[in-house]
Amino acid sequence: MPTRERAALPSRTDIEAALRRLAPRMPAHEFGAVVDHALDSGGLRTAAAETAAWLSLVAYVRHALTDYEALLEEGYDRDSARHFVADEIRDILSSWGVRRPLTDED
Repeated sequence: MPTRERAALPSRTDIEAALRRLAPRMPAHEFGAVVDHALDSGGLRTAAAETAAWLSLVAYVRHALTDYEALLEEGYDRDSARHFVADEIRDILSSWGVRRPLTDED
């Protein structure tokens, strides 16, 4: 019976390095929260470090630094709420040195 190779899960060091490349000017207090989220998220456990760092970064900014949650509480659906905060997310990411564009899938 063939054996399945398991991909190595990204370590904290791997995710930190990826996040530093993605957002070189990110404030330290935000940095730790994003790394912790990437490591604690069940959906990101098997993702590549770069993917985990990116998705965690975008989610953190959306949920912690914009009105996204308030829009959901007001009854907006997820896609509409994401649309309304997208420019703010882009501005924050840009101020942190992020060059990767935010897409509709993010």
